[in-house]
Amino acid sequence: MRGGEARGEAPALVLEGVHKSFGEEEVLKGIDLIVEPHEVVCLIGASGSGKSTLLKCVNLTEPVDSGRIVVDGEEITAPGVNVNRVRQKIGIVFQAFNLFPHMTVIQNITLAPREVLKKSRKEAEGRALELLERFGLLDKRDEYPDRLSGGQQQRVAIVRALAMRPSVMLLDEVTSALDPELVAEVLGVIRELAGEGMTMLIATHEMGFARDIASRVCFLDEGRILEQGPPEKIFSSPENPRTRRFLQRIIAAGRL
Repeated sequence: MRGGEARGEAPALVLEGVHKSFGEEEVLKGIDLIVEPHEVVCLIGASGSGKSTLLKCVNLTEPVDSGRIVVDGEEITAPGVNVNRVRQKIGIVFQAFNLFPHMTVIQNITLAPREVLKKSRKEAEGRALELLERFGLLDKRDEYPDRLSGGQQQRVAIVRALAMRPSVMLLDEVTSALDPELVAEVLGVIRELAGEGMTMLIATHEMGFARDIASRVCFLDEGRILEQGPPEKIFSSPENPRTRRFLQRIIAAGRL
């Protein structure tokens, strides 16, 4: 029984029969997935398996071709849905930090709360400073992004998403652009969020991290979820032959 089920809460996120194509290429071939409140679901699979596209569909960055996506009980793929309002409760962090280079750290973090949520400068900055202090970045508040390390930039990007108080966080390969020594500091932030009960859907190549942090691991292959289950089950005794082959390659490469 997962956390949300135990308390009788509605699912945080539901995908039903989600299909997505780019031209002739069908990237998602009928994704069904339920994420409970406070659950951390890690998506694993080879590059091109559909992980990033799935996250972009949840954020409505990419429109689905068919199927339904429901967030906090609201079908966000229904006709006429206000996309900007929906995105307020879905935080997303990409592998490219996407910080505005001409804005300081605090300006980057407070922009959306002020413009979208209509928070006052004082309220937005108060929340930003609280988050920066929590994640060891308070002394960087007035720096510009190009003065920060890659790990610091990615932590700022996570803080920027958290400043909107999202109900679900989507993390798309957030460590793949970082030098190896900077990966740990970003994973530490995500581990802390998981410990606090943040609902997260994470696409990752960091298998050891997925094994440690996930409530559940989903293996994607060619646009389908072929297997899912607790990390100890997926990583120790996967049932699907394709999952086994994928993990054997990962182990051979020394990444698990």
